[in-house]
Amino acid sequence: MDHKSLALAAARDLEDATAQDVLRWAIDTFGDRFVISSSMGDGVLASLAASVASGVDVVFLDTGYHFPETIGTRDAVAQVYDVNVRTVLPLLSVTQQDEQYGAELWRRDPDACCAMRKVEPLSRALAGYDAYASGVRRDESPTRAGTGVVEWDDRRGKVKVNPIARWTQAELDAYVEANGILVNPLVDDGYPSIGCAPCTHRVAPGEDPRSGRWKGSQKTECGLHA
Repeated sequence: MDHKSLALAAARDLEDATAQDVLRWAIDTFGDRFVISSSMGDGVLASLAASVASGVDVVFLDTGYHFPETIGTRDAVAQVYDVNVRTVLPLLSVTQQDEQYGAELWRRDPDACCAMRKVEPLSRALAGYDAYASGVRRDESPTRAGTGVVEWDDRRGKVKVNPIARWTQAELDAYVEANGILVNPLVDDGYPSIGCAPCTHRVAPGEDPRSGRWKGSQKTECGLHA
């Protein structure tokens, strides 16, 4: 069975499976050609993966614009969980990007900035893998409501696994509390959805958790997942 057909079959068969069982399927099926992508908002995926198998690769995209707290969370996840954290950099440093495209491209053309500092690095990082996992959840935004537990990423030619797609925020919070999961300190400081520092703002109580991303623009996704 080719990987696309495999993904479509798994999407049906694993729709009601637990997050651990989804990850177990991915690890059993793809072995070391499976990787997790994490923005380091928390250690949930790393914890879940480590509960299934040791030494799973976890890719972190260091855009050069992250909050110090996010870098600290990455380092803590690497120390606390039995996973292999790999940091991937864009082709251009922030200084080089500024020289070629002008300062603060994130303000003038956020789509172009995300494409260079997130989308391209992820595609490059996934080159040696057949499948990857994300922490995308259906309840995060309307653009993510149709997320499958397993999907075929046609753009990258990879199987995409979303183990916690069906979790609600309440279920995520309960898992974090019950298991003492590492959480980025910014979450408790009013940043429920954390991206690059220039493009992420605090969210008032009751507001859409993702409303602090690219505040004041029509942009809602960086391009990694939609």
